[in-house]
Amino acid sequence: MAGRAVVVGVGHYLPERVVPNSEFEATLDTSDEWIRTRSGIERRHFAAEGETTSDLATYAAEAALKDAGLTADDIDAIILATSTADLTFPSAATMVQARLGMTGGFAFDVQAVCAGFVYALANANALILSGQARRVLVIGAETFSRIMDWSDRSTCVLFGDGAGAVILEAREGKGTPQDRGILSTDLNSDGRYKDLLYVDGGVSTQNTGYLRMQGNQVFRHAVDKLAKTAETALEKAGLTSADIDWIVPHQANIRIIQGTAKKMGLSMDHVVVTVQDHGNTSAASIPLALSVGKARGQIKQGDLIVTEAIGGGLAWGAVVLRW
Repeated sequence: MAGRAVVVGVGHYLPERVVPNSEFEATLDTSDEWIRTRSGIERRHFAAEGETTSDLATYAAEAALKDAGLTADDIDAIILATSTADLTFPSAATMVQARLGMTGGFAFDVQAVCAGFVYALANANALILSGQARRVLVIGAETFSRIMDWSDRSTCVLFGDGAGAVILEAREGKGTPQDRGILSTDLNSDGRYKDLLYVDGGVSTQNTGYLRMQGNQVFRHAVDKLAKTAETALEKAGLTSADIDWIVPHQANIRIIQGTAKKMGLSMDHVVVTVQDHGNTSAASIPLALSVGKARGQIKQGDLIVTEAIGGGLAWGAVVLRW
């Protein structure tokens, strides 16, 4: 017998304000067609004034708890993946902990930008397998609208706000690839590529800063690195691309999603796509897509899922799990 971290609940939250591509036409030299053809994005959600990352995260967490039929007292740990926490400290995770009324356990943030949720899942899996937690609430939440340079048409049209959450629970498995739960993880980073995607400010530089990206360079790295990390994770699990029911990728750009699927030898019929409705929500994009994919009736119990993501750092990775 082998311990497994099994998904028992999933949920998401999107801010009320929907921003279609056409809204950018008034202030930027861009068009709905330009944005759509290059990114696949048609609309995104922006948080309301005063609505913070921990707010979005709490709503997604409450939806996941409801889906699992659990209460905050049933959770041992919260891991929140975000690059846009409310405050420098404390962590947004501890704010969610308080809002949920969870007085025990522990909570912390993980920062790996768009790869954050994959990193958070890997950490949650390790906590469960080592016996340090039985149930872990894993959240991805972002308010990237707060770090956009609204004069930069190459970046500000790509990002959105939102949150998604899953609850992982310790369960016994047989130690085979047929087990439900996380079957393998693969994490990578290479700090030499910092200048391809970063925010030009932060606490110790005493300046909030804006997101800066060399889009073509990021694209060049993304397809290759995403396909490789997914294949490595599958190999670790004793599986191949042919076993996949769904790729649930980081939703950054439809061309990256299509290119990665092609490189893995899979048709787009096996890919959960939400980028058209959400834009790039960074660490929130995978849990959002998991929740929407389940709600649409795409993702069903027993399905083999590969999630993969790449973000600033560069940081990238993949998780193979059976739903």
